[in-house]
Amino acid sequence: MATYIIQIEDTFDVPREKVFALFSDHVRFGNLLGAPVKRIKDSDEADPNGLGSVRKIGIGPIALEETVTGFEPDSLIEYTITSLSPIRHHQGRIRFSETLAGQTEIHYTISFEEVIPFTGALIHSALEKALLRGMKRVPKLA
Repeated sequence: MATYIIQIEDTFDVPREKVFALFSDHVRFGNLLGAPVKRIKDSDEADPNGLGSVRKIGIGPIALEETVTGFEPDSLIEYTITSLSPIRHHQGRIRFSETLAGQTEIHYTISFEEVIPFTGALIHSALEKALLRGMKRVPKLA
Protein backbone atom coordinates (compact mmCIF):
# COMPACT_ATOMS: atom_id res chain seq x y z
CA MET A 1 0.00 0.00 0.00
CA ALA A 2 1.09 3.56 -0.68
CA THR A 3 2.25 5.93 2.05
CA TYR A 4 1.09 9.56 1.97
CA ILE A 5 2.64 12.55 3.72
CA ILE A 6 1.21 16.02 4.28
CA GLN A 7 3.61 18.74 5.40
CA ILE A 8 2.39 22.21 6.25
CA GLU A 9 4.55 25.03 7.57
CA ASP A 10 3.13 28.40 8.50
CA THR A 11 4.01 31.44 10.60
CA PHE A 12 1.56 33.53 12.62
CA ASP A 13 1.78 36.92 14.37
CA VAL A 14 0.32 35.32 17.48
CA PRO A 15 2.19 34.21 20.64
CA ARG A 16 3.15 30.53 20.70
CA GLU A 17 1.16 29.73 23.85
CA LYS A 18 -2.05 31.03 22.23
CA VAL A 19 -1.50 29.07 19.01
CA PHE A 20 -0.66 25.94 21.01
CA ALA A 21 -3.80 26.43 23.13
CA LEU A 22 -5.89 26.56 19.96
CA PHE A 23 -4.46 23.34 18.54
CA SER A 24 -4.37 21.43 21.83
CA ASP A 25 -7.97 22.15 22.86
CA HIS A 26 -9.97 19.47 21.08
CA VAL A 27 -13.17 21.51 20.67
CA ARG A 28 -11.31 24.61 19.43
CA PHE A 29 -9.30 22.39 17.07
CA GLY A 30 -12.66 21.37 15.59
CA ASN A 31 -13.46 25.05 14.99
CA LEU A 32 -10.15 25.33 13.18
CA LEU A 33 -10.95 22.32 10.97
CA GLY A 34 -14.58 23.25 10.48
CA ALA A 35 -15.65 19.83 11.78
CA PRO A 36 -17.31 18.67 14.99
CA VAL A 37 -14.69 17.52 17.53
CA LYS A 38 -15.39 16.35 21.05
CA ARG A 39 -13.02 15.15 23.75
CA ILE A 40 -14.29 11.73 24.82
CA LYS A 41 -11.50 10.81 27.23
CA ASP A 42 -9.52 13.16 29.44
CA SER A 43 -5.79 12.90 29.89
CA ASP A 44 -4.48 11.72 33.25
CA GLU A 45 -2.07 14.68 33.10
CA ALA A 46 -2.74 18.26 34.26
CA ASP A 47 -4.18 19.31 30.89
CA PRO A 48 -7.31 17.27 30.06
CA ASN A 49 -6.43 17.57 26.35
CA GLY A 50 -2.90 16.23 26.92
CA LEU A 51 -1.18 12.86 26.69
CA GLY A 52 -3.64 9.98 26.47
CA SER A 53 -6.70 12.12 25.80
CA VAL A 54 -9.01 10.96 23.01
CA ARG A 55 -11.05 13.11 20.64
CA LYS A 56 -13.83 12.12 18.30
CA ILE A 57 -13.87 13.92 14.94
CA GLY A 58 -17.04 13.84 12.86
CA ILE A 59 -20.47 12.45 13.55
CA GLY A 60 -22.07 9.05 13.57
CA PRO A 61 -20.52 6.17 11.67
CA ILE A 62 -18.05 8.38 9.81
CA ALA A 63 -16.43 9.70 13.00
CA LEU A 64 -12.82 8.90 13.86
CA GLU A 65 -11.12 8.72 17.23
CA GLU A 66 -7.65 10.16 17.69
CA THR A 67 -5.47 9.60 20.75
CA VAL A 68 -2.80 12.08 21.83
CA THR A 69 0.48 10.12 21.98
CA GLY A 70 2.90 12.99 22.57
CA PHE A 71 2.36 16.27 24.40
CA GLU A 72 4.87 18.94 25.40
CA PRO A 73 3.14 22.20 26.45
CA ASP A 74 3.65 25.04 23.96
CA SER A 75 5.96 22.82 21.85
CA LEU A 76 4.55 19.53 20.54
CA ILE A 77 1.38 17.54 19.93
CA GLU A 78 1.44 14.04 18.43
CA TYR A 79 -1.58 11.86 17.79
CA THR A 80 -2.75 8.77 15.97
CA ILE A 81 -6.11 7.37 14.85
CA THR A 82 -7.21 4.67 17.28
CA SER A 83 -10.59 3.72 15.80
CA LEU A 84 -11.63 1.88 12.67
CA SER A 85 -10.50 4.02 9.77
CA PRO A 86 -10.07 4.04 5.99
CA ILE A 87 -6.36 4.68 6.61
CA ARG A 88 -3.75 2.98 8.77
CA HIS A 89 -0.46 3.86 10.45
CA HIS A 90 -1.72 7.43 10.79
CA GLN A 91 0.64 9.72 12.66
CA GLY A 92 0.07 13.44 13.19
CA ARG A 93 2.80 15.70 14.57
CA ILE A 94 2.52 19.44 15.21
CA ARG A 95 5.65 21.26 16.35
CA PHE A 96 5.39 24.86 17.61
CA SER A 97 8.34 27.23 17.79
CA GLU A 98 8.82 30.93 18.39
CA THR A 99 10.72 33.11 15.93
CA LEU A 100 13.05 35.93 16.91
CA ALA A 101 10.29 38.38 16.01
CA GLY A 102 7.92 36.78 18.54
CA GLN A 103 5.90 35.01 15.88
CA THR A 104 4.85 31.36 16.03
CA GLU A 105 5.97 28.82 13.47
CA ILE A 106 4.04 25.61 13.00
CA HIS A 107 5.43 22.49 11.38
CA TYR A 108 2.52 20.07 10.86
CA THR A 109 3.16 16.62 9.41
CA ILE A 110 0.69 13.82 8.86
CA SER A 111 1.59 10.44 7.43
CA PHE A 112 -0.66 7.49 6.69
CA GLU A 113 -1.16 4.45 4.48
CA GLU A 114 -4.30 3.71 2.54
CA VAL A 115 -6.35 0.64 3.42
CA ILE A 116 -8.46 0.60 0.27
CA PRO A 117 -6.36 0.83 -2.89
CA PHE A 118 -6.47 4.17 -4.71
CA THR A 119 -8.25 6.05 -1.89
CA GLY A 120 -5.10 7.52 -0.34
CA ALA A 121 -4.74 10.33 -2.87
CA LEU A 122 -8.36 11.41 -2.31
CA ILE A 123 -7.99 11.35 1.48
CA HIS A 124 -4.64 13.19 1.23
CA SER A 125 -6.16 15.94 -0.91
CA ALA A 126 -9.25 16.42 1.28
CA LEU A 127 -7.25 16.45 4.51
CA GLU A 128 -4.62 18.84 3.18
CA LYS A 129 -7.27 21.26 1.88
CA ALA A 130 -9.09 21.21 5.22
CA LEU A 131 -5.87 21.92 7.12
CA LEU A 132 -4.77 24.72 4.78
CA ARG A 133 -8.22 26.30 5.09
CA GLY A 134 -7.96 26.00 8.87
CA MET A 135 -4.53 27.63 8.95
CA LYS A 136 -6.08 30.79 7.55
CA ARG A 137 -8.35 30.89 10.63
CA VAL A 138 -5.54 30.66 13.20
CA PRO A 139 -5.01 34.41 13.80
CA LYS A 140 -8.73 34.97 14.33
CA LEU A 141 -9.33 31.89 16.52
CA ALA A 142 -6.17 32.14 18.62
